[in-house]
Amino acid sequence: MPSSYIELAFPSQPVSVAGRQSSGGRPATTRRASVALGATSPVLGGQPTAPHPVWSRMSVTHPATRFWAAASVAMLALWASGSPTMIYPLYAHDWNMSPAATTTLFAVYPLVLVVVLLVFGDISDHIGRRATMLAGVGAMFVGALLFAVAPAEGWLFVARAFQGIGVGLAMAPASAAMVEFNTRGGTARASSVNTAATAAGLALATIIAGALVQYAPNPRQLSYWVVVVAAALAFVAVLSLPKHVPDTQTATRWRPRPIHVPAALRGTVTAAALAVTTAFAVGAVLLSLGAQISADLIHSSNTLVSGLVLAITSVVIGITALAAKRMPARVAIGIGGLASASAVALLVVSAATASLPVFAVTSVAAGVGYGLLFLGGLGLVNKHAPAHHRAGTISVVYTAAYLMQGIIAVLVGLEATAVGLQTALDVAAPVLIVLALGTSAVALRLRGGPGLVAAQEG
Repeated sequence: MPSSYIELAFPSQPVSVAGRQSSGGRPATTRRASVALGATSPVLGGQPTAPHPVWSRMSVTHPATRFWAAASVAMLALWASGSPTMIYPLYAHDWNMSPAATTTLFAVYPLVLVVVLLVFGDISDHIGRRATMLAGVGAMFVGALLFAVAPAEGWLFVARAFQGIGVGLAMAPASAAMVEFNTRGGTARASSVNTAATAAGLALATIIAGALVQYAPNPRQLSYWVVVVAAALAFVAVLSLPKHVPDTQTATRWRPRPIHVPAALRGTVTAAALAVTTAFAVGAVLLSLGAQISADLIHSSNTLVSGLVLAITSVVIGITALAAKRMPARVAIGIGGLASASAVALLVVSAATASLPVFAVTSVAAGVGYGLLFLGGLGLVNKHAPAHHRAGTISVVYTAAYLMQGIIAVLVGLEATAVGLQTALDVAAPVLIVLALGTSAVALRLRGGPGLVAAQEG
């Protein structure tokens, strides 16, 4: 599988009003819900009726429902954006797409996403998490639908743009909402589950698409229809969220403007952005070049096998995020940088020696590095960003990471197409190793910053 076909699709307690008593002696939230659901039926002469069973199962007042609804959006974002990964070879075969066209198709996604983050990165701090996530999930739904019905190459670029719009709108408010709807474990749990959810999305993208492309009919369309259904379910889940979360919105009216980071947070945001950027950059190269290496090593054209190989790193990311959720951010970023540097070095060795065991170790090391870097970077922001600017601050981190990921993935893809896999890896590896080690060095300096030690501790 040509390397340019593979991509990396890239990343306080809620205040309940249920305890406020209404004039009738029942919680205000419950009374409003009862009125909305028609607790007294005019057909039955005003007699009370039982709540609808669907409402009972998905209550907007249940904190766990809110938390996992936000987590489902984070998972969907990476699943949707990674959904074309296993289908690029079919486009090349069926529609004669050149490697340059495929690389350009990938570039549309991070380009649009970064623009959306720059313009709308803090919009959920003004209009609410739910409205912004609904817009993002809706755009991802449209993107998957366009991919599913695309009759020609041009439709793919429009579909990819909608994916960029959707992920750009949804990721930051989903990350912020997980902090705000979390009821136990502090910011550490929110950061850990967020990282695991995005890893699960990546794994689903490669495994489900790999299986459907290999064994199901309509391989160019079917996996997108699965994403369409998943997006519809996520949309319904987000509808269960409250329109606004108390004390999380800024009082000023939203207007397009550059994202502002308060001076007191710039050190924290810089460290967080560097950590997430390193994770995305190393992950992009691992998937773009590692997919071709794994295909050469396992000597299989089976797309499910390729998807499973690619999913190894995603599974390790999720396990790492859950296992290390109590690790201080400084330690997580430091170890993550070292693990990522080791993964890049091992990737070079596995390509040169054609060693499957070395590649397996590479995948594990990359998963550990990505998981710790993303966990630590997100943990810093979740801990220190003020609630009314949380989504805007997270957007700054994602903007830097996605911009660098897009640049590196496109350059490496073009280089691999022009001069070959090994040469592209030889050029990219030293840059990535320096970036990863530099990130670890920055993590050591966090010791001296106020409030930055153990920034993930809840």
